Parts: sequence; structure tokens; C-alpha cells
Amino acid sequence: MKKRIGLMMILLVMFLLLPLQTNAQVYGPVSYVALGDSLAAGQTPNREIDTGYSDLIAQEIARNQRLVFFSKDLTFPGFTTDDVLDRVRSKEAKPLLEKANIITISAGANDLLRLIHSDAKSGSLSFQQIPADYSLNGVRKNMELLLSELKKIAPKAQVYVMGYYFAYPHARDSQKSGTATQLDRLNKILANVVKEAGVNFVSVDAAFGDDAIGKIPNPADVHPNAKGYQAMANSFFNVYAKGAMQVKDYEIPPANPLSFEQIMQSQLAVIETENETAVLPSSLLEEEYLALTEMIPII
Repeated sequence: MKKRIGLMMILLVMFLLLPLQTNAQVYGPVSYVALGDSLAAGQTPNREIDTGYSDLIAQEIARNQRLVFFSKDLTFPGFTTDDVLDRVRSKEAKPLLEKANIITISAGANDLLRLIHSDAKSGSLSFQQIPADYSLNGVRKNMELLLSELKKIAPKAQVYVMGYYFAYPHARDSQKSGTATQLDRLNKILANVVKEAGVNFVSVDAAFGDDAIGKIPNPADVHPNAKGYQAMANSFFNVYAKGAMQVKDYEIPPANPLSFEQIMQSQLAVIETENETAVLPSSLLEEEYLALTEMIPII
């Protein structure tokens, strides 16, 4: 009996000495930087910028953890994997990435989708297979280089590569199969590269399916609405927090879209008014670069 009690006491002490675990991948203050294309930037179906999946991720993390920094300065509509790689290698990116312990990446769709001809009126989709194969091989190579660069610049960061959804739910059903296959290939390439690099892949296609008209409402545009970005953010949290964090419907902020022209004017005004001792990293970027940044002071 005494031996049993002694053993139980030892086990209890060992349990108490174990670190307290939560589902989240990052413990302590969170510094989040988003990389990538228009999805990372939060482009709407109406060619404006509003709350995107990266904003919703930052918002939800702030509700559950201590978020000290969030930036999507390194996102830009139309970015290919070449563009994202160049941006990560730029001197302007270094101060943002060095402080990050969470990085999300959306890159690869523009490499492929620019080769797909979509006719919104007829619902037709067409592409050439050889250029698509070449483009997808380029995605693989660039993503390998990109993840390698991030390991050098932000070695302690948890990296999450976002997958892609089927972007043409309004097309005729007879037209969907070929393009869907190419997007499936893109997701598989991203998932394989991510696995080899030892980082995280976030699959979003199941959250959309092949008929996500409610999330991609504009037949002439591939970008999601707020519900679509919510689905992407929650797909991220399925990986990051094993579903323990989720963006609820009532947590989606009211629409507040900005045109590219408004963003440009705002950034130019910041550049003109900031003095040299308080220049944001975003102020060093090229003038044609459209981005939004939220810097949260450490408390």
C-alpha cells in the first residue's frame, strides 16, 4: 500500500512538472506576418481591399493570445511565386520577417490562373496543358526556394502555406473538371513541398467545394467574399489550434472596402508626414505597392 501511494505521488509530481500544453502552435506573444497574393491581401470580388483571411486570423489570435504585431505589408494582388520570392529577399522584408513567429503564405494560384481563359457569360474554361505543366513546375521550384529563404530569415517562425479552392463555381459543370484537376495538382505540389520543408499545409478546398457560389459570388472574379475568407481562416485554425479557435459569423467585421486608389493615397500621405525617426517598414516599399498594415504596440 505504501509503495502504491509512493508511486502515485511520484506520478503526480511528474505530471505537475510537465509544461502546460494548449492546442496553439505558438506560446507567448504572437507576431504574425502574411505573405502572398491578393487572397493574403484581402481582395474582394469587386476589386477592392477589405478584411481578408489574414485579418481574420490576426483578429482571432488576438482574442485568444497576446498578439503584439500583425502585418500584411508583404502581400500584393497579382503576385506570382516569383514575385513573393523577390519580396521575401528584399531588404524591406527583413525587419518584418525577423520578428515573426507566425507566417502564412498564399502563392501559386496566379502562376496557374493567368493561363486559364474564363468566359463568365458562356461559363466556359480553357487552358493549354503544356504551359500549365511548366507553370506548376515553376511553383514547385519557387516554393522550395521561398521556404528555404524563410528558414534563414525567420528560423523560429511557424510557417503555414495556404492551399487554394476551386475558383470557378459559376462555370458550366461540363467545363469544371479540367481546371479543377489543375488546381488539385497545384495543391498537391504545395502540400508535397511543405512536407519536405517540415512546415504546415492548410487545405481550404474542402471548405469551398466545387459549387461555392455563396463564397465566390462574382462570376467574373475569382476572389471570395467575407464568408469565403472566414472559411479560409477557420481552415488555418483547424491546423494551428486543432479547431479550438474559430471565427464565428458575428465576429466578421462590417464591410469597409478601400479602392486601390484610396490605399495609394493613404500610403503616400503616411510617407509624407512620417519623420525619419518613425518610418514604418511599409514606407520603404515601392510606391506602386498596395498593402495594409496593423502594428499593435507591445503591452
